[in-house]
Order: sequence, then structure tokens, then C-alpha cells
Amino acid sequence: MSQGSILLVDDDQSALSSMRDYLNDENFSVTAVTDYTTAIGSIRRQPPDIVITDVELGDQDGFDLLKWCQNNDVKSPVILLTGFGTIEGAVEAMRLGAVDYLTKPFSGEMLTSILKRALSKKEASGKSIPLPSTSPDTTVSPSKSLIGLDQKMVEIFDLIRSVSDTRSTVLITGESGTGKSLCARAIHQASSRSAGPFVEVACGAIPETLLESELFGHSAGSFTGAIADREGKFQQADGGTIFLDEIATASPALQVKLLRVLQNMEFEPVGSTKTRQVNARVILATNEDLKKRVMEGTFRQDLFYRINVVTLEVPPLRERLEDIASLTDFFLEKFKDQTGKPVQSFSDQALAALEKYLWPGNVRELENVIERAVVLGKSDILGVNDLPSHLLDPSLWQSESYADRTLKQALTNPERKIILEALESHNWNRQKTAAFLGINRTTLYKKIRKLGLEQSNCKIM
Repeated sequence: MSQGSILLVDDDQSALSSMRDYLNDENFSVTAVTDYTTAIGSIRRQPPDIVITDVELGDQDGFDLLKWCQNNDVKSPVILLTGFGTIEGAVEAMRLGAVDYLTKPFSGEMLTSILKRALSKKEASGKSIPLPSTSPDTTVSPSKSLIGLDQKMVEIFDLIRSVSDTRSTVLITGESGTGKSLCARAIHQASSRSAGPFVEVACGAIPETLLESELFGHSAGSFTGAIADREGKFQQADGGTIFLDEIATASPALQVKLLRVLQNMEFEPVGSTKTRQVNARVILATNEDLKKRVMEGTFRQDLFYRINVVTLEVPPLRERLEDIASLTDFFLEKFKDQTGKPVQSFSDQALAALEKYLWPGNVRELENVIERAVVLGKSDILGVNDLPSHLLDPSLWQSESYADRTLKQALTNPERKIILEALESHNWNRQKTAAFLGINRTTLYKKIRKLGLEQSNCKIM
């Protein structure tokens, strides 16, 4: 007896046949097609229980098919497959309504598990999987999506995919401005808790005397000014995720209480003897070396071991040279839309300056620089004069020596420029471009995604 009907879409005939055979063996009824147009025709004739589509579909892609399904009120859950995954892609897929986003290669067991979960949720609701809530607490805004083209970011994406649907505590480390909060939101959004609240607490921004009350709540009369019972952040995160940023600033007394919460998910509000229990996923972040803090005696060793279950280390921007051009394009589009200014791109000289700078403030600093340039720029092509003067100080630049860079890092910008020019000269026809460059179309597609060269994001530079 069939477990459900599946429309499988992939322009790689070998991959299509292999996946179709596997799903047939698992008792799914499979319709396999190789292109966007045929897929739409199949859905119109008989909507399947689930759509599984590769991102690369010739002149169209899986995101286009996903959007078509959403715009035409298709109730079938959609799963996207890609040969090169990014956090940005995963977040965008979830935002558009995909129920999952799988990076190839993946195991048959993983796919079967995802299919069964999607079918179970669909059957329980009597309709397609509901879209995640669009409230600010539960949605990763597209304007804050992580863009991970560098290999280190791809590894982070894979780790997020692995831990998202577990209950394991995650510790996110990295310098200020690297995107630790966005990683936490990406974990939440990719998990089965995505419809629940995402509660963020900046521990370092709350006075020590108030932080315990902020986290665990308090009873009326427990201290001066406590005129009524108040629910804490842990209670607000029940059924969802709580993100504790700057955890290294927690006092010794609060660390003891946190240890108990992490172990048993129970606590007492300040001034109360009544024990509360919650079901919340805990994610923590710090820009400090907690191992060093443990050795100094300012951070409890047992708490460190309890939170250091899965560690996700976000690299600084100066170690992600491949990402600067793509991030620049992303923020340029963001602020161009916000301001309505007819900005087209940065000049080659300006982009080179952005790639030389050390970025002590990381991605957050880059975003601010791009916003300033768009707001104050007088031309549709932003130049070196539109950048803050300190970016042009050679003492603040990356080393010019290739000895300090990997071959992959050194070749990224030339490769990006060559591929972009080839795409433009062939009117963005990927088959002709691939033939011109002497590579197969799948390789070209992966490079387009990796280098941030999607047509909607690229301008002539």
C-alpha cells in the first residue's frame, strides 16, 4: 500500500532515477519529471502529497517552483534539494514555505524520515504544512539572512541542519558582529519549534540585579517595585527557543540557577517557592573565551561542560574573503529598496577597498558602511569616495601577501569576475556559458550559487 504520492523534479536523469527507485522501494508512488514546466503541468492535473524538487532546473529553479506552488495555493508540502547549501538558502526556503531544505548528498533514511514527518503533519492538519508564524519573534527577516559562501560558513550550515531538530544545547561563539544571533534564529526556524516563540535575551545589556528576574520572573512584593507577578523569559519561550546572548556576563549566583534549568528545565521565580517547568530549546552565545574564564574562576566549569554540547564557531569577516562581494550585493539591494535610490553597484575600485579592509566590526560594520554609501552616494555607481575614509587607511587593510591567503581565497575574485562576464556575454544562458567556459552545467550552477552570482543580485561592475 502506497505511503503517499510524490512528484520528484530533477534535471539530472541519473539522480532522478536513483531517487525514484529508492522511493518506490519505500512504497511511495512517484511521478518523476525533469523540468519546471512539466512539473507544473503534473501538479495541475493531480496535486501530489509532497513535491521534492532540485534547486537547479535548467532555466528555472526549485525556488521558482516553490513560489508558484505558494502563489497558486497548492497544498502539497515542498522539499528543496541542492548540491550546495547555504544558510541564506535554507532560511529563504523556509520563509517561502518549504518544509525542508536538503544538501546533497543525503541518506535515504534521512529523506524517508522527512517525508514521513511531513505526511504525518499534513494528515493531522487536513491540509498542507502551515507556514511559520510571521511575527518578529519567530521569523528570520530576509534583510538579516545569513549569507554563507565561504567553506567555513557552509560547514556551519551543515551543523545547523544537523542540530536544528534535536534538543541539544548549542553554544555559538564568535566576535561581535559576526551574526551569532542570526545563526540562533536559523536553528530555531529550521526546527520543529519554528511555530513557537523565539525569545532573545542580551544578558550583558541587563543590570545584574535585574537579570535573574528578567529570565525567571518574580512574585509580587519580592523586591522594591515588584507590584505584581511577572513572567520571565524562560516562561515566555515555552514551546520554542530561548537565546541567551553574552552568557559570559552571568553572575556566579545566576550561573548556578542556569545550571539547574539546563539540567531539569525547572526554576522558581524570584521571591516564589513554586517550581515552574518549561519546554524550551536553549541556545547560548559569547564573544569571550569561556575556557579561559573557567581557568580564571569566573565561569563555572560544570556549567561550561553543560552548555558546550554542540559548539558553532562563527568566523570573523576577515577570514571569509569569499563572502564580502556577496554580502555587499545583498546589503546594496536591501538599502536600495529601503531608500528608493537608483544605485546600481559599487565600482571595481570600491569593491577592492571593501575586500582589503580588516573589518573589526565584522558583518555588522559592513552593513553600516553599505547603508552609509547608499544614503550619501550621489551617483548610481558608488565609488571609493563614497566609502568612509578609514577604509582607505593601509594600516587597516588585509595583508597583500598571498602567503597569508589560501589558493582558494586568492582565486575567488578573479573566478567570480570571469564567470560573471561569461554569463553576461551569453545573456545568462547557463548551458552556453558552461560550454564557453569548458565546464559542465552542474559545476557552473554550483559556482554561481557559491559566488553569489544569481542574476537578480548581479550588476555590471
